[in-house]
Amino acid sequence: MAARTSASTARTFAIEVHATPAKPLGMAPATFLRDYWQKRPLLIRNAFAGFQSPVQPEDLAGLACENGVLARLIEHDRSADGWRVRTGPFQESVFPALPEKDWTLLVQDVDKWDPDVRALIAHFDFLPRWRMDDVMISFAATGGSVGAHVDQYDVFLLQGQGHRRWQIDASESTRGKRPPLDFRPDIELKQLTKFKPSHDWVLAPGDMLYLPPNVPHNGVAEDPCLTFSFGMRAPASAELISDYLDTLVVDADEGIRYQDPDLKLPEDPNEIDVAAMNRVVAALNAIRMNDPDMLGDWFGRFITTYRAAGEVMPSGPAPSLDEVDHALANGLLLERHPWARLAWRRAKRGASLYCSGLDLAVSVKDAQRIAAAERLDRSAWNGLTAKGRQALQELMVLGFYQLTDPHAADDELDDEPADATPIVVAADTVGTVEVDDFSDDVREVNVHEDGVEVVVSFDEDDEEDEPEDGAGQRRH
Repeated sequence: MAARTSASTARTFAIEVHATPAKPLGMAPATFLRDYWQKRPLLIRNAFAGFQSPVQPEDLAGLACENGVLARLIEHDRSADGWRVRTGPFQESVFPALPEKDWTLLVQDVDKWDPDVRALIAHFDFLPRWRMDDVMISFAATGGSVGAHVDQYDVFLLQGQGHRRWQIDASESTRGKRPPLDFRPDIELKQLTKFKPSHDWVLAPGDMLYLPPNVPHNGVAEDPCLTFSFGMRAPASAELISDYLDTLVVDADEGIRYQDPDLKLPEDPNEIDVAAMNRVVAALNAIRMNDPDMLGDWFGRFITTYRAAGEVMPSGPAPSLDEVDHALANGLLLERHPWARLAWRRAKRGASLYCSGLDLAVSVKDAQRIAAAERLDRSAWNGLTAKGRQALQELMVLGFYQLTDPHAADDELDDEPADATPIVVAADTVGTVEVDDFSDDVREVNVHEDGVEVVVSFDEDDEEDEPEDGAGQRRH
């Protein structure tokens, strides 16, 4: 009797869903992780219902002019299919000179510079926070694009303003056919040589497209638009191995060497036999290649060290624990530096708290509370153990936390007279104040982190009394 067979029907998955207030992913987070995460793309209509962008195009352009900000300007010449890429920081004069269409400004790490953008990351708490790399925002004039390409990491593309047409090739997840991923050799952008889209959508504000790694896609602005790109960090295996081996080499004991006290007469003295390879493995294990705690501590330090972070420096001497207690009791907050990245891991005793490549021993509850809060008030501080407070004090010394007054900005605005000269707050980089409201002698006013620099004109008669720094200028 022949065996009975039945044809199995492959399960199909929706590629477009509509979000609801109860299900912003259009499904339960656990369902998304099971069926879509790193498996297949998904368009979520109205994922951020009524979304209002916390930044405007002019804000993005201003940020792209600042030192230390990673920004690119990409222009497309349609007639010749040529692409021009410029990197920031840019002069303000660049933007008014741009054409009305076919260009894109991309600014990375906007979450590090804008707290309202950083707050959007909380919507992705169904993923490990340490996997979130950054929030890149792009402004595209009509027709603006970066061309068809793939990303090596998961990305959520949220439409912030305007409309963008997204075309993707989902053939691998829908038909099991891997698309060609060769790049064009004639341009500096990593654009695909061949791109055949399987799906074509126009996204409106609040719509979000999820793409797993290596899904070919191309986005073109239908009108001037802002797009928020939430990228996940996915280090390559070579990067992981290289960094971990550096750690092993630094900590390696020179006394640990290849040993063969059980050596037998070789059948062939030129052969590297199985016994020799077993001794090699033993030698590597002896330097703790397989030590889970050493591996965990290395990874915690590695994954919290941001690839492009500016150097975090303390703004002054750190307050003592008593001073922190007093400050928090008077309404101040202990605020984390926006460049600081935190994660934690359970250890044999308590937990290891990782902050931007550092590790500190604390309790599990302390690690959970510190990693979860960007700002700690008096109640949160008092909820920590003495060891947890000491860990935060150590991070304050290094500049990763500082005391801030949450009402200072409001107070300054309330007290400012209507006709007052604008107040410029000191920043890490130099800022310049308009000098129209000053006397005619004032040429320039620059604001530094540690003071204000005023450039004035002076007469030749003053040269004997004042040291000169530059032709016809005196600096204070």
